[in-house]
Amino acid sequence: MPPQTRAAPAVGSPLEHFNTVPADEAVRTLLACLNSRHWARLLVSHRPYPDLPALLAAADEATYDLTPRDLAEALAAEALPALPEDMYAVAHTALSAATAAYESRFGHAFAICLDGMPPNEALDHALAAIRSRLTNDPDEERLVAAEELRRLAETRLTCTFGDTGP
Repeated sequence: MPPQTRAAPAVGSPLEHFNTVPADEAVRTLLACLNSRHWARLLVSHRPYPDLPALLAAADEATYDLTPRDLAEALAAEALPALPEDMYAVAHTALSAATAAYESRFGHAFAICLDGMPPNEALDHALAAIRSRLTNDPDEERLVAAEELRRLAETRLTCTFGDTGP
């Protein structure tokens, strides 16, 4: 009689994997979505998540609870989204100047979620947003930046944990 072998268990979804990995690994995964240790530890402490909508709801709630220190930590890791490489040099210069003015005024990186934005409109949208947000007072801008981080985190979580199978 040939020896019996066990079939390797089917690879679970990314979310199932996240639910079972050690906490430090799960935190590292979440920090790639939003660089706030408090936010990541909070989400890890509420595992397991039955599905992606439950994780996204928890992430939203945790994002709304970011303290100014948590927000500063998250913003420190942000960079402008990639824009089309074929942009004119003058456009890059304008974006660099607007970003520098923003960072000088608020002391942190400019965060913006450009999901769903056609690539040919991304630069104009980013420039308009920076210019508009430069008129905000620091407290108001902190709220706007937190909302942009929330949207970025939602997109990154969806990309990281969404089922990519059939």
